[in-house]
Amino acid sequence: MEVKRHFSWRSLVTIAALCLFHVTAGETTLGQTPQMGWNSWNTFKAIINESVIHETARLFGTLGLQKAGYNYVVIDDGWANHSRTADGYLQANVTGFPSGIKALADKVHAQGLKLGIYSDSGILTCDFKPGSWGYEERDAQTFASWGVDYLKYDNCGGFEGMTEASQVRFGTMKNALELSGRKIFYSVCEWGFQFPWRWGGGIGHSYRISGDITASFTNETGCACKTAYCLNTGYAGCSVLTIINKMREISQYGVQGHWLDMDMLEIGVANMTLYQQQTHFTFWSALKSPLIIGADLSRLSNESLAILTNKNIIALNQDSLGKPVSYVETLSEDGLWQVWAGNIESGYVVLLLNEKSYPQTISLQLSNLGLGTPRKIVELWSEKTLKTNAFNGTLQPYQTLVFKIDTA
Repeated sequence: MEVKRHFSWRSLVTIAALCLFHVTAGETTLGQTPQMGWNSWNTFKAIINESVIHETARLFGTLGLQKAGYNYVVIDDGWANHSRTADGYLQANVTGFPSGIKALADKVHAQGLKLGIYSDSGILTCDFKPGSWGYEERDAQTFASWGVDYLKYDNCGGFEGMTEASQVRFGTMKNALELSGRKIFYSVCEWGFQFPWRWGGGIGHSYRISGDITASFTNETGCACKTAYCLNTGYAGCSVLTIINKMREISQYGVQGHWLDMDMLEIGVANMTLYQQQTHFTFWSALKSPLIIGADLSRLSNESLAILTNKNIIALNQDSLGKPVSYVETLSEDGLWQVWAGNIESGYVVLLLNEKSYPQTISLQLSNLGLGTPRKIVELWSEKTLKTNAFNGTLQPYQTLVFKIDTA
């Protein structure tokens, strides 16, 4: 009986706060475009230390990533000590972070960058470090005092422990961050469980729509759910193409300031072809997903770096309208090729994806989308201008062409 009373109280408080959020959300400037940065997890997992963070921040400048718009350096799971202090505060593990998080934040800020950190909405993190459930206000105040600018908030401890509904767990931290005295970007990592596109916009500046991405373009490992609408399945090992396909059902839920997060980028991590990497970056950009690099920047190839810093594709992601593209079923052939389209500030953009492992010749009338009369059409990866309003040509395996269509 006491447990039921506890659930009802926290649930009612959170629901009331979320209602207030919709009134006050416009007051913040955070998240007006999808966040861009780097996260340690894809490469380093929980074996992370301050030297890696220092080197990554340095490489933001030397590789041109900072100039391209990437500004968050995010420490994922593994930074914390296995226990809190005697007073119940989170603390960094001294082996990996002997200088502490505040000193690290100061160094990152001195380079004109922002520092992100990680916690979990349950009792423990995925790496079995202390989670923030029951300590939300204390932890938010701690992060603020350290100068943290970004919180990635995971689902392992809460999901496994079944402590509360996702909306309650993640909403409680949202409220705590707002009381912390510092503007902290809130990245909800809830794996798409319980359909967060129906409620996540009232909580996070961004929120995950799927299980963890894997370093594979097409092959699946543990991603049992191939669509967006699954319960209790598919929380890990989802390929790039599967996550793209999930977005066919839910891209319309993406709104400015509350972005649908397709997970971190595997460009420079996985053994993908040039066209697979371009497709990966194209869809994350055009669907207004956060652009969070997961690669070891010290080992990034020139090919991968050129993709990650392509100003034309990044401009789609950071477009001021903030509208994700939508799947155009009438012009697509399921399992063969996909057509996506959507408005941008100067007109609209059309994506044409060859979904097969072999070349395909495809014809597409670009003026048949009802989004405006084309005045100029440029394919962004090649930067070539089309002479007509139609495309007829061959796409290589898993290649995506991106047509920017000016109407003004």
